Amino acid sequence: MTDIKTKYLFFTGKGGVGKTSLACATAVEMADAGKVVLLVSTDPASNLKDVLESQVDEQIKPVKGTDRLFAININPENSAEEYRNRVTQPLEGIASKAEIKKIREDLSGACTTEIASFDEFSRFVSGETEGTKFDVIIFDTAPTGHTLRLLELPAAWSSFTDENPEGASCLGPTSALKSGKERYHTVVNRLRDASLTSFYIVARADKASLKEASRTSNELKELGMSNQLLYINGVFKAIDKNDLLAQKIEAIGNEQLNSIPDNLKTLPLKTFPLLPYNVLGILKLRSLFNSELQKSISENNLLKSETHIQVLKGIDQLVDELSANQQYGLIMTMGKGGVGKTIAASAIAVLLAKKGFEVLLTTTDPAAHIQDFIEQLGELPSTLTVERIDPKVETQRYTEKILEHKGQGQSEDAKKLILEDLKSPCTEEVAVFHAFSKAISMAKRKFVVMDTAPTGHTLLLLDTAGSYHRDIMRNNINAGRLRTPYMSLQDQTLSKIILVSLPETTPMREAGDLQNDLKRASIKPYAWLINQSLSMLSGISDPLLKSRANAEIEVIKTIKTEYADRTFGIPFIAEKKLLPALIDEHLNKVII
Repeated sequence: MTDIKTKYLFFTGKGGVGKTSLACATAVEMADAGKVVLLVSTDPASNLKDVLESQVDEQIKPVKGTDRLFAININPENSAEEYRNRVTQPLEGIASKAEIKKIREDLSGACTTEIASFDEFSRFVSGETEGTKFDVIIFDTAPTGHTLRLLELPAAWSSFTDENPEGASCLGPTSALKSGKERYHTVVNRLRDASLTSFYIVARADKASLKEASRTSNELKELGMSNQLLYINGVFKAIDKNDLLAQKIEAIGNEQLNSIPDNLKTLPLKTFPLLPYNVLGILKLRSLFNSELQKSISENNLLKSETHIQVLKGIDQLVDELSANQQYGLIMTMGKGGVGKTIAASAIAVLLAKKGFEVLLTTTDPAAHIQDFIEQLGELPSTLTVERIDPKVETQRYTEKILEHKGQGQSEDAKKLILEDLKSPCTEEVAVFHAFSKAISMAKRKFVVMDTAPTGHTLLLLDTAGSYHRDIMRNNINAGRLRTPYMSLQDQTLSKIILVSLPETTPMREAGDLQNDLKRASIKPYAWLINQSLSMLSGISDPLLKSRANAEIEVIKTIKTEYADRTFGIPFIAEKKLLPALIDEHLNKVII
């Protein structure tokens, strides 16, 4: 790790690419080299405790098995709740309970959580607190561009009540921030200082992951944070050259590595191989930067015996169940980023249409990958309609409307703050809400299959629906006869939520967390769909792939026994044209 010379290291990238493993491995490597290291996570689904095999919570604690490594997990939800309390506490006895409740609701979105998380971790960069004790501080996840841009606006720090009476729905009163304006500017200046801070963009050798890495790199550069390195994780190299599946996986990965987006080609690049073992514990973390240790552990973990084939109902059987007793309904695929929600939604829609049902396939995902899959088919079934709720168009309309209303009589700085506030993911979800409502209405006449955005956006969408529901019920004297979108989502006969996960521990836990959030809103998922399962395939001879397949068994067992009422699976498909392969009639046979 001699290439690392800065005090602050940030690891960022799309979900499921291995940020935490690489951040932890880097921390262990630097501690072994004699540095006193602090590892900080602001991931709400952090698995630092599992990866380090050591107790990690919201207090700085030493990591077992190392001499100079310490870790802390900042829970963003707890930070956001403390932030809301600091905002509303001074108002108690002054404002009414209803007004305080509304302020808390306004500060319940993801943007508030971003601000509160930034507020917490900034103290480690500012040098005013515990950060001075450490030679190196490594952050598993970086602050978003929206957070940094928002706090950079002069109006964000103006008097909340006097100069910015409308307020900012994401930010709230800056008096509730622990970090003052001076500390914030100190932190941002250090993030921009290439001699102090490095950004490690982590990706996989696949198109979607590299596209996200490219976007992240550009956003950081726009913010003046140009000291970037690219880590590509999980690169597969076949061991058994006679295994056709292994050959295909390696060839597709190599093709992606050879077509890295142009802006990433200028970054220092390091690749890490796909391993036959989960990187858990200090020894295995050390192996990521030690090829001899890696080889030793791999030889002990490579599975040379036969694997047990995992029997799961296929996506065609899921479609049979969804259409068994009705000819209409809303079907939503949900899950963390990168698990395959879009391919699942596309396949469900096409298979329903092939049965002769009227089907609308739509997406609220800003990345809009649906069209990429649909174009692989060539000819579409006559009963299938594909459309996209364009977030940019909807957001532009909404932004113009809000600016016209809130900007009247405001200073230019206040207008800038309102405009920046409206650039948040929250605004995008509000903007697409009416189109979302329309889709639900159509689901009473035909099948509507909706590919939703990644987990955080999805929850915001549902929270928006819930807020709309509460307003309607509170303000309408005929509310008893109304049926809001939120009520439709709770109706299990009309709406079916499909949770998509990979057969890996972290995606499983994140889908489980999403399921719990949905249940708190009285929305019960219909089924889990496990994507890219090697253990559903027979005929694998490559030892590395066999080991990976074997590791899936326990995860799938946990999903079936602890999480899902119904479980379905999609086998791993090594094809560039995934959708035609997935809807093939031989779905549950060996696909190579």
